[in-house]
Amino acid sequence: MRFQKWMAWAAVGLAISLCVIWSAIFLISRPSASAVSQSSALITVIPAPTQTQTPTITPTVDPATIIETGGLAVGGVAQITGTDGAGLRLRENAGTAALVKFIAMDSEVFEITEGPVEKDGYVWWHIVSPYDESRSGWAASSFLSAIVRQD
Repeated sequence: MRFQKWMAWAAVGLAISLCVIWSAIFLISRPSASAVSQSSALITVIPAPTQTQTPTITPTVDPATIIETGGLAVGGVAQITGTDGAGLRLRENAGTAALVKFIAMDSEVFEITEGPVEKDGYVWWHIVSPYDESRSGWAASSFLSAIVRQD
C-alpha cells in the first residue's frame, strides 16, 4: 500500500516537473515584443479614367416614323403581362385578322425573333417559347414587357 502511495506521489511530482520545464522552455523561446517587427502594406493608387467626349449624332430618320418599342427588341426576351388572366392570342401573322395559333398566359416568357411591325393599331413582335419552338406567333406589344437578362 505504501508503495502505491509513493508511486502516485512520484507520478504527480513528475507531471508537475514536466509542466514547469515546458513552461520555462515556452517563455524562453517566445520572441519579445521588441523582436516582433511591424509589417507594412504597399498601396498603389490608380487614377480613375477621364470622361471622353461623345460625338453628337444627328438622326437621319424622321422622328414621326419611329415605332415606340418599350424596350422590346429582336434577340430580347419578353413576358406576357396585362391580360387579366384571359391570356394573349398569338397569331400566324401580324394583325388582328390573322389566325390565332394558341393563347399564351400571363407571366410566360418568350424570345423575340422578328419585328416590330405596325398593323391594326398595334405594334407586333414575333415571339418563340425558349422551351417549345412550336409555341410561336405574333403578339401585340401592348401585352408584352421587356425582360433584362442578367448574364
